[in-house]
Amino acid sequence: MEPHVASRKILAVAILAALAATAATTASAQQKAAKSTSADVQRGRYLVRITGCNDCHTAGYAMSGGKVDEKLWLTGDKLGWRGPWGTTYPANLRLGAQKLTEDQWVTRARSELRPPMPWFNVRDMSERDVRAIYRYLKQAGPAGEPAPDFVPPDRTPAPPFVQFPAPPPK
Repeated sequence: MEPHVASRKILAVAILAALAATAATTASAQQKAAKSTSADVQRGRYLVRITGCNDCHTAGYAMSGGKVDEKLWLTGDKLGWRGPWGTTYPANLRLGAQKLTEDQWVTRARSELRPPMPWFNVRDMSERDVRAIYRYLKQAGPAGEPAPDFVPPDRTPAPPFVQFPAPPPK
């Protein structure tokens, strides 16, 4: 065999071996990342269930004792919450998360938001937990419609809404 042909064959074998090793390393890293992401998504799902996110951000969740199909979770609600601040509506978190990066989500989730959103609870969550909720929302994907727009305090919203605090009995 000619020396240059042998050199080319050796080079080809070396290149193939390097590619195979790179592919194996990449596959291992992808499996590890998928496992980590899957664990984060499951943690986010768990947090959404136990921290009360669904109570407001999923229509009918609280009234049904949590018996709402998961495909409808966190799609917002048209029930307004009216108080001295105006009327707020529980946001469709599934749509909102699609528009934000994970870092933007963390910043937004920790911002002071209008009542009755207990923003201070989210502010005090670990960053890992806030990110896990985001990853759950991203995995769940977009669904539903945007919540109604905020109504300023000097305007009366269309029903349904909860007066907060409730007016005194007559």
